[in-house]
Amino acid sequence: MPVIPFNELPGAGRVWLFGAAAPVDDVDERRVLAAVDAFLLAWEAHGQPLWSGRDWRDGRFLAVGVDSSREGASGCSIDGLFRALKALEGGIGTTLLDSSLVYYRDPGGFVHAVSREDFARLARGGHVGPDTPVMDFSITEVTAYRTHFERRAADSWHAALLPHA
Repeated sequence: MPVIPFNELPGAGRVWLFGAAAPVDDVDERRVLAAVDAFLLAWEAHGQPLWSGRDWRDGRFLAVGVDSSREGASGCSIDGLFRALKALEGGIGTTLLDSSLVYYRDPGGFVHAVSREDFARLARGGHVGPDTPVMDFSITEVTAYRTHFERRAADSWHAALLPHA
């Protein structure tokens, strides 16, 4: 099937974002990427191949994109992607599908995954704030992923978790 480099996906393509709750080591990273690549090679919707690609950032963030101008992913094909990722979780010792986590980067550059409640508590304590880099998993378009996946908390939905002045 047509797997293409992620940077060749059109900006209007659809993207799904996943974060590992804990950093993934080099061995497990190779395992994850090999399994995702194998899945993408066979990924189709309604019997039609999906032109897709993937991106991996910071040893824990996976983006899977589809060129929806050629063929859009169907509910069943998206479910298949989620099942494939779920099957990987046991082998890597962390989850990729916990949508309740908030990811942020500390001043030293380390990425943390915490609950929404913990992020709000950290904000009230002054440990994170409007300028804290956060990862925005609500993004659904390739261009937005390329330009806005990591951005200031004040410029994303995370602002709702910050204390109001």
